[in-house]
Amino acid sequence: MSVDLSNHWLDRPVDPGTDHVLGPVNAPITLVEYGSYACPYCRAANDRIAEVRDRLGDRLLYVFRHKPLTGSDLARRAAELVERASDSEHFWKAHVTLMSRSETLTEDDLVAAARELDLPLDDAGAEDMAQHAFERVSADISSAKASGVMITPTFFINGRRYDGAWDESSFGDAVLGTLGHRVRIAALDFAGWAPSAGILLLLTTVLAVALTNSPMGEAFEHFWHQTLGVTFGSRAFNMSLLHWINDGLLTIFFLVVGLEIKREFTVGHLSSPRLAALPIAAAIGGMVVPAAIYLSIIPAGPWLHGWGTAMATDTAFAVALIAMMGSRVPVELRIFLTAAAIVDDIGSIIVVAVFYTGDLEMNWLGAGVVVLIALAMLNRWRFYNVTPYALLGIVLWACVHAGGLHATLAGVLLALFIPTRPPANLKALTVQASTIMGAEYKRAGEALHHGPSGAALRALDAIHDRLESPADRLLRHSGARSSYIVLPLFAFANAGVAFSLDVFNGHGSLMAAIGAGLLIGKPLGLVGASALAVALRIAVKPIEYSWRQLAGAGALAGIGFTMSLFIAGEAFPVAGDYAAAKIAVFAASVLSAIIGVAILWNAKAPEEAA
Repeated sequence: MSVDLSNHWLDRPVDPGTDHVLGPVNAPITLVEYGSYACPYCRAANDRIAEVRDRLGDRLLYVFRHKPLTGSDLARRAAELVERASDSEHFWKAHVTLMSRSETLTEDDLVAAARELDLPLDDAGAEDMAQHAFERVSADISSAKASGVMITPTFFINGRRYDGAWDESSFGDAVLGTLGHRVRIAALDFAGWAPSAGILLLLTTVLAVALTNSPMGEAFEHFWHQTLGVTFGSRAFNMSLLHWINDGLLTIFFLVVGLEIKREFTVGHLSSPRLAALPIAAAIGGMVVPAAIYLSIIPAGPWLHGWGTAMATDTAFAVALIAMMGSRVPVELRIFLTAAAIVDDIGSIIVVAVFYTGDLEMNWLGAGVVVLIALAMLNRWRFYNVTPYALLGIVLWACVHAGGLHATLAGVLLALFIPTRPPANLKALTVQASTIMGAEYKRAGEALHHGPSGAALRALDAIHDRLESPADRLLRHSGARSSYIVLPLFAFANAGVAFSLDVFNGHGSLMAAIGAGLLIGKPLGLVGASALAVALRIAVKPIEYSWRQLAGAGALAGIGFTMSLFIAGEAFPVAGDYAAAKIAVFAASVLSAIIGVAILWNAKAPEEAA
């Protein structure tokens, strides 16, 4: 049985008939512990359990389940020993004995527990335990694995795994379900739900459109054009709120994209030619064909410059829809679409850098090159502190912005120099951390000693920093901000469009070109390029999904939105043109989503169709 680390819920519901419980079975709070008698942390947590039971009384039902330490024969024998108790009272007496009699579990502890159970001493130490005890402990171990338990003790509060601190305040808040704890858990649940980023993006888009077409529309539009900046003596740097979002805040999104690209090409699904060939081919086809369709429809004139609007895929929406369909879509297809979207992002970034920039200021760009050299030197010197990279990143952003390139490209360039490093020696670091904490725990009772020493805290900080590379740390923190703050704010500021018949007048070919590029060009290019790559034996299509399912993913790739709106904002400076382009992007994205879901909903994998 594999362990699902993403599982936060208890695998097996509490059964007072088979589980070991303390407290009323109808108590509003249920606390389940998976523990081991040989685990020193379980012994330390045992005092916390007693405090919580004293505090809550009949409001708490406490349940203990076994997860003996792996490789410890003594731990397994102790668990099977207490399972031979004749009743609940004898079990808990033996349980307390094994948990509290000595600092570490010993053979003498098993002898003492056997006396509590009224078992003969020679029988207590026997290797051949009773079959029912063996099966009971094995059932708990299986439940622990299915519940995603990796360490002891692991607690579940009302069925949900508790991953917070064990101090009295934190643990007590979690057990009591205080408002702050409930809000935090709700936020984590939402963020952990795969479609959440797409749903939030959709809600902010709908809100922006609703406000734009309401009596507040003019004020809403005026708000985004308020200027904000800084002044240094006689010099000032000001931009509108809209530009601060599109040129400044969106840099975080591009930083995340750059980090994801770097990860995919180093350890991800694009790290080897065989893994990368199909999504790369699909992404290239999904960019070239929409652009070609756009250019074939659009008349000669300034609108020709907007071909990039029709070639971008919005990963958040596409992956959200696939996730919402659950087991109807193979995991391999989600991986394919995500990898293709990463390549699509690379293409979009290159398009923005090459085709959607203003007049270049070489002095500022030269200064940007100097900053890049400094970043490269920090990386080469294996400087792993994130702070200097962040400071130089701000300077790089200013140089890129003043140099005439789109300032958000600074995020991608910065990502290339954020260091990664080989995996840490986890065993050595764990031993070091355990040694430090053990020494500090022994000092806990000393007079005039209130907490870990400064040296111990610095050592633990160093261990924490070594466990995760700066690139992974930035991606973990910035990724959430990009998905749940930056992109929704970008959509809120940019998605508002006033629906008026005047927008359609004179913009038919523009809207048709964008719509056809996304709605027809994306799936046609993605599937056609994939089929060509497979036919030429450049790539191999996984057997886990069918060509029909691949076509459904191709249709979902027609959801342009974020990058399409971003490029449209650069390509169409005239307000009426930009409004028409936004309507076309919205319409094509909605239709692409409907068609993609319709294709995938009842599509069968090859083995099912056979």
